[in-house]
Amino acid sequence: MSNSPQASTISINGKDRYHEPAPEHINVEEFRKVVMSRRSVRKFTSKPIPQTVVDDCLDMALLAPCSSGLQPWEFYVVRTPAKKAKLVKACMSQLAAKTASELIVCVARTDRVEEFSRKMLREWPMPDVPTLVKRYYQLIPYNYAPGPLNSFAMVKKAAFAVGGLVAPVPRGPYTSSEVQLWAAKSTALACENLVLAFRAHGYDTCMMEGFDEVRVRKLLKLEDAAFPVMVVGAGERADDGVFWPQVRFERELFVHEV
Repeated sequence: MSNSPQASTISINGKDRYHEPAPEHINVEEFRKVVMSRRSVRKFTSKPIPQTVVDDCLDMALLAPCSSGLQPWEFYVVRTPAKKAKLVKACMSQLAAKTASELIVCVARTDRVEEFSRKMLREWPMPDVPTLVKRYYQLIPYNYAPGPLNSFAMVKKAAFAVGGLVAPVPRGPYTSSEVQLWAAKSTALACENLVLAFRAHGYDTCMMEGFDEVRVRKLLKLEDAAFPVMVVGAGERADDGVFWPQVRFERELFVHEV
């Protein structure tokens, strides 16, 4: 098939539309095996993970869905022995951190919205950027800017509250904390991709939220607008690496039809 733009379009109601067919024959049972066998492994063997596997897992993490395609994440693979020792200590010296072959700090960033909005327009994957898309990415930096002491956020919040009386409107993110939550949600999706990718390759992970954020920030020299969401330890599962059977409460507590 040709790689030309015409090869990726389809005519619908007389208009050319981008067409990306869903792949067929995906093995659901193999995917289920990956999901169900993913466990929080607390102890790993000394076996290293091949660099090609680590790179592939990171590449799959970067394919995670993200708000407006802005990819507000970074991944720090900590390998320098001295820095890795400090990171283990910052993770409260958890066994999962001490025995992991790889330690990856997953970081969310809120300071690249404007930069990446411009980048999205420059690298738009079609020949022309639709007017609505162009306007959207031009406005996003203003939508996500809280202003000094959240002053701009309060103005936006009041304006949208009034507009919301007559029509559905976005209710944020307005404040600095809401923008942080926005970035953390997308980054958490990438973290899930990362750990499932490792499992698919036959390795295991532990997603650690128990760490000293101040020490991790200092270790990685993170600016204020970047913050660690979690530390992922990865490696080969030790025979006693899973400490107890998985506990999941009854489905009715979580799944509702309305």
